[in-house]
Amino acid sequence: MKVSEEDCTIVIPAYNEAGRIGGLLDGLAEYHGQIIVVCDGDDNTAGVVRSFAESHPSCRMECREYNERLGKGGGVTAGLMHAKTLYAGFMDADGSTTIHEMKRLFSHLSDADGIIGSRWIEGACVPVRQSKGRQVQSRLFNLFVRLVFSLPFYDTQCGAKVFRTKAVQAVLSSVQSQGFEFDVELLWQMKRQGFVIQEVPIRWEDQPDSRVGSTTGFAMLKGLLKIRFGRLP
Repeated sequence: MKVSEEDCTIVIPAYNEAGRIGGLLDGLAEYHGQIIVVCDGDDNTAGVVRSFAESHPSCRMECREYNERLGKGGGVTAGLMHAKTLYAGFMDADGSTTIHEMKRLFSHLSDADGIIGSRWIEGACVPVRQSKGRQVQSRLFNLFVRLVFSLPFYDTQCGAKVFRTKAVQAVLSSVQSQGFEFDVELLWQMKRQGFVIQEVPIRWEDQPDSRVGSTTGFAMLKGLLKIRFGRLP
């Protein structure tokens, strides 16, 4: 069964991305599916998105603006819950991956409930990599996830994931995480509820101005331990 582009929604959480989201939007101009950009910052990201949508009327782009900070997970959830197509996924606003890669991920959904892009399996192309320190941090985090959540994936944090919409919407009410740990809990909840998730290689270019620092990393670990084992002090 072929997955039609018109049946796919892409959600883009965009927190204070006015300075760089324009490049990503240009790449989406000819996309024929639905695009939902979730803006929850205090800069002009929503204005940039609306201006682009007005100048590209054939592009099915919706801007959803929130006054309160939703967090990465909260932004993705808000967008996914408004998806009306058969398939829906999300990508980062920083341009780390392209619409071509997202369409390729969607094409794999004929055999699974969810497809996640991976920078760490054979076939991945990462011409611009993270710093050595970030790579070590990423591998240690992945080891933690594999041990604590029994997830078989090598890259839970790659910001390119697609799903059958009914499947992902069925588990979102069970997901507590609002921050960057959202991806892990979403995959864990889907696995617990019997959905089939596959990991495929992706082309990815690391971008500067990462929103995930060491402080964020510790907060993610604490949040995930709380989710897995119950309330922590």
